[in-house]
Amino acid sequence: MVFSSVIFIFFFLPLVLTLYFSVPFKFKNSILLIFSLVFYAWGEPRYVVLMIVSIIINYGYGIWIERAEHKEKKRVYILAFAIVVNIGLLGFFKYANFAVNVINSVFHTTLKLQEIPLPIGISFYTFHALSYLIDVYRKKEKAQRNLFKLSLYITFFPQLVAGPIIRYNAVAKQLSKRVFSSIQFAEGIQRFILGLSKKILLANPLGSVADNVFMSSTSDLSTGSAWIGILAYTLQIYFDFSGYSDMAIGLGKMFGFEFAENFNYPYIAKSISEFWRRWHISLGSWFRDYVYIPLGGSRVVRWKMYRNLFIVWALTGFWHGASWTFIAWGIYYGVLIALEKAGLEKLLSKVYPLNHVVVLLLVMIGWVFFRADNFGYATDFIAAMFYSRGNEIFDAQALSLLSLNWFYFLIAIMVSMPLFPKLQKLKFNKYMTKVQVTIAFLFYFILFAEVILYLINSTYNPFLYFRF
Repeated sequence: MVFSSVIFIFFFLPLVLTLYFSVPFKFKNSILLIFSLVFYAWGEPRYVVLMIVSIIINYGYGIWIERAEHKEKKRVYILAFAIVVNIGLLGFFKYANFAVNVINSVFHTTLKLQEIPLPIGISFYTFHALSYLIDVYRKKEKAQRNLFKLSLYITFFPQLVAGPIIRYNAVAKQLSKRVFSSIQFAEGIQRFILGLSKKILLANPLGSVADNVFMSSTSDLSTGSAWIGILAYTLQIYFDFSGYSDMAIGLGKMFGFEFAENFNYPYIAKSISEFWRRWHISLGSWFRDYVYIPLGGSRVVRWKMYRNLFIVWALTGFWHGASWTFIAWGIYYGVLIALEKAGLEKLLSKVYPLNHVVVLLLVMIGWVFFRADNFGYATDFIAAMFYSRGNEIFDAQALSLLSLNWFYFLIAIMVSMPLFPKLQKLKFNKYMTKVQVTIAFLFYFILFAEVILYLINSTYNPFLYFRF
């Protein structure tokens, strides 16, 4: 089940909200847990058992780590073993086929492994579980003795299958006590509609443009088509994932939870480091706090800092998928950020707005590796972006895509900049504030109506981050 579906919007969500607000607080977590399992089972019924087993195992590990409070060496061994088990489960389902292919390629063997389907959201709920265990080990939080509360933390449907990655210490208190208000609920509805609109009205049509271009042979691709395709994908992946995060945050608010922001207008960044402080914030901070800093972070000799950067970014790329293109994408950012640490960021800061243009260009090149099916196609696509190879620079395909979709590009570019928050912060007198409230109501109503019309008439509705 996806948030951007008629079933979720008109059946699942109203039902869970009705039951949730009809019962006393002591039953609210149970309602959310039951519906979260139903939500996951709707698309992955056979893997619900895997997730439940993972929860029970980590519940036991958390208590075990806490009980060994005065035996530091034992605590380290327990945590290490727990991490190996969690990463082992993730590795088997996500990377086993890739590993066999690599072994066959390197050693010229013919090993065969039955194709292993990837459980939706396994990367996210594995990182949620690891966050819990590490927080308990670091004594930031007590081990959760209530299995159902821990289960809700890991399975809560708004962030279960595509994030954001919620830290246990960020919601531990909210699992036991939450404050409900009509203002918070209204903010949740608004945020959900905005995220839904990003996904349906921008990401989906831009995704169709990107698919059209990336399905073309690179030998026939004009420079204009290549740039239109990667621009469409650059905007699509932002509105797809930030839209999902907006919906998750909005749904959380409806149920009394407050989740941290996951995106902060990354395409206005003036450096690659700043871009990653604004993009997928929950993943970046997870790797920073649980991998980069424990390795020594930047408080080590320079070569070790670069080593730490490359480890983190290789893992970031590999986390996104079992493919050489994802690994190349991760290493690409590792190199760029290492260069910035070596002085490139200071140099670029002196040439504004050129630094902003350079960052956008580098990010778009990176997205080619992220979108392409293989490394060869990615390199050929980048070549087409900068060299026509005898083809027309701007051919009929490019003209058609641009003429049919220029409005989507225009709106998407505008919305990717922080114009909307600035409008919301404008101060008015009492009369104008009432007008503003009326306009806001009509705005969200029209957005929602437009989304529903699109959903009824369209079958193209994938979520990019479900594959991770």
